[in-house]
Amino acid sequence: MQFETKYRAAIAEGSIDLTFRRWKRPQVVAGNTYRTAAGRVVVDGVDVVDPRSITDEEARRAGYASAAALVAGLRGGTSLPVYRVAFRPATGADPRDELAADTSLTGAQMADIEVRLARLDRASPSGPWTRSTLNLIAANPAVRAGDLAPQLGQEILAFKLNVRKLKNLGLTLSLESGYRLSSRGGAWLGRDVP
Repeated sequence: MQFETKYRAAIAEGSIDLTFRRWKRPQVVAGNTYRTAAGRVVVDGVDVVDPRSITDEEARRAGYASAAALVAGLRGGTSLPVYRVAFRPATGADPRDELAADTSLTGAQMADIEVRLARLDRASPSGPWTRSTLNLIAANPAVRAGDLAPQLGQEILAFKLNVRKLKNLGLTLSLESGYRLSSRGGAWLGRDVP
């Protein structure tokens, strides 16, 4: 789920715990944990609601001053159903962070990473990209995606999506500006990571 930047702090602290969306079909599942720019959130409930039934209290829990303001701010056509999504901040460490810190890679783990990277390379319409992306990030820590993407001949959004795939494998870390290899990524590439 995506949230506007102005809501991130309130979501992270738990004072915003509802969102309303116009979707053709649900985009989240109750009980699942999702990564957002505000941190990980656990979805507790997903219900279709009549927009006229949204209360001012629910609107405040979604970061709006009133139900009228919330309904006016809903994106999408009015023919789409409105979903109320209840969520809360996830507790505990992000499993990707724990994975990224693991440098004790066994032979089987190294082989598994190789298989996963090869699968990502095969699925790419533009050809292999995983190793070149890892090497570029290793050589340019904390450099913005906008400066790295052209070096690989990629659009910035495609580059960011690719780096996210590497992060899901525990190989990279996102910084305030740019990226760096994780300890796991450095171990897999055979490089020391500061």
